[in-house]
Amino acid sequence: DTTNQSGRDNPFQLEMPVIVGLSSRIDCENEALTVNIVLGITGGIAAYKAPDLVRRLRERDAEVQIVMTASAEEFVTATALQAVSGRPVRSNLWDKEAEAAMSHIELARWADVVLVAPATAEVMARIVSGAAPDLLTTICLATEAPIALAPAMNHVMWNNPATQSNRELLEQRGIHILGPDTGSQACGETGAGRMLDPDVIAATVCGLSVGKGDGSLQGRTVVITAGPTREPIDPVRYITNRSSGKMGYAIARAAAAQGADVILVSGPVSLQPPPGMQVFQVNTAQEMFEVTHEHVRGADIFVAAAAVADYRPTEIKPQKIKKRDERMSLELVRCPDILASVAALDNPPFTVGFAAETENVEAYARAKLETKNLDMIAANRVGDDQGFDTDDNAVTVLWPNGRQEFTRTAKTDLARSLVDLIAKHFYATTGSNTEPRLTVISNLD
Repeated sequence: DTTNQSGRDNPFQLEMPVIVGLSSRIDCENEALTVNIVLGITGGIAAYKAPDLVRRLRERDAEVQIVMTASAEEFVTATALQAVSGRPVRSNLWDKEAEAAMSHIELARWADVVLVAPATAEVMARIVSGAAPDLLTTICLATEAPIALAPAMNHVMWNNPATQSNRELLEQRGIHILGPDTGSQACGETGAGRMLDPDVIAATVCGLSVGKGDGSLQGRTVVITAGPTREPIDPVRYITNRSSGKMGYAIARAAAAQGADVILVSGPVSLQPPPGMQVFQVNTAQEMFEVTHEHVRGADIFVAAAAVADYRPTEIKPQKIKKRDERMSLELVRCPDILASVAALDNPPFTVGFAAETENVEAYARAKLETKNLDMIAANRVGDDQGFDTDDNAVTVLWPNGRQEFTRTAKTDLARSLVDLIAKHFYATTGSNTEPRLTVISNLD
């Protein structure tokens, strides 16, 4: 679609060239930018996920050079890792053949990103102190590339004041901490300390390699809402919508990867805040409305991915409602319509909505697009087997004069495709004279 909202032809061309600069090899046919990643694997049980992480990185056209610590070799073999990475695994700082050419410096300069996954408490402490007794920590000390750590350890170790102090110091120094996740652990206990899912790590790390100034949304401000809202009935009960927040968070990471200044307004979710952006945590629809309007004026793009409650109780009981009567009625009142209110601003941003429907998906979404005067809407069918609490999704994107379908795929990959489409139509609709430079990390599936 090359027309703007007034219906006139827009001179802006939708073709977006790939940036050359982070690496020497460009796949011109697939418009894919190669990312060089040094993957450090340390001695935690989560090291068994390393082959899958390598596969996820290579799906995004990354070149992966693995560096193992001695402890990591107790959990996963160098043979398996060489097979999935296509490169010899490095582990010995005192490898005479490699170090004759100062290989640890060469790897530090070659890397666009240094990723340590899993990152044990021991390795975090070494990096904090500047100690470099092995090849991996030597590279971390010698590189000028972004460094990302994906912690994995027992929840008591993670919550230990020493580990938390190290985490704070690492973040203050600009090192990205990815996770950890919360859930059951190998020891049989439950808590924070699980390594993030390999696909989430891969998507985030490839985004870090792009960096500000290189993407299609460089210099643009993008406000995104994600997750559910909770409308309290009493101190222990609330009304909510089903939402894990995974789609909204994935879009936030994808927009940041394209150089945007991202403001994420999140309802209550169990996800870790993505690095490199402002994140505001809210609970109710009214809170989300207020925080969104505090930041959306002057923004270029607004993406409403949150599952905001439509109604809230007219009265919040100060004490828990006791179970006495056979029937009980709640009087409800409409919650503020955040999406419509942003679209109705005097100078609104490019506004993108979401429509989660169980039937007549495209018809309902098209009606929402028109009645709320949106620029674009992503419609998806939801139910027990799709949309909710899953890592994949399928959507149909609609705009005033067109549509595009995206088949079921990982939400991280879908988010990148959506951000690319949003950027394309944002520039076409606004009639920008500056053609964006689009960085694409390809998915080979």
